[in-house]
Amino acid sequence: MNFKIKQSRGIFLLPNLLTTAALFSGFYSIVAAMKGIFDVAAMAVFVAMVADSLDGRVARLTNTQSAFGAEYDSLADMVNFGLAPALIIYSWSLSSLGKLGWLIAFLYTAATALRLARFNAQAQNEDKLYFQGLSCTAAAGVIAGMVWVGYKYEVTGIMIAIPVAALTLFIGALMVSTVRFNSFKQVDLKGRMPFWKAVAIVLLLAAVAMDPPQVLFAIFLSYAFSGPVLTLWTLRKMRRNKRSAEKK
Repeated sequence: MNFKIKQSRGIFLLPNLLTTAALFSGFYSIVAAMKGIFDVAAMAVFVAMVADSLDGRVARLTNTQSAFGAEYDSLADMVNFGLAPALIIYSWSLSSLGKLGWLIAFLYTAATALRLARFNAQAQNEDKLYFQGLSCTAAAGVIAGMVWVGYKYEVTGIMIAIPVAALTLFIGALMVSTVRFNSFKQVDLKGRMPFWKAVAIVLLLAAVAMDPPQVLFAIFLSYAFSGPVLTLWTLRKMRRNKRSAEKK
């Protein structure tokens, strides 16, 4: 009998190393939250975001994209932006609500899994200019930013458990919704840009450096609300155009 031995093809090191770094940051954020070091836990989530944003770009620039890398990245995202934020917000605030608290944390985790599954299933057909539903990265930014701001100003999560629960459910609902969010993929980082845009980026980075918790939370929260606002504005415009067409 002849046995065919399938040789392993190996994996590309650099992009998967960045994915592993993101996964390490996400796991460390969970450990920090369990120890009650919530500012470090929140920072670790943002570090995971940076590493996650780099792995795909590095893979495309070095032509090292692979199906393994895509699957690995998706699984890492589930930990970094699903489990980690849910456990952080539960440890900081939702645990005071008892069973309702861990149920809300679970719903947020499930919403992240569903958002990632839908994104992977529709990756080939998805509109490049817009995301369908809030990205799990942005959702994690809202949750981590809220905890970081609260920890900085010594606001205990127990004091604001009800508003925190409401915001967590709202963010989870946005992830599985069909609300459109700007993907900013039309921004060409390699091409030329107007001078004012370069100045705006510098000012934004300076603002983040001056007060990371507040500025990052404000940015991600504003982005989360931009989707519903954009949807309502689009619907209103469509109705206005329809009425104008009927009058003609």
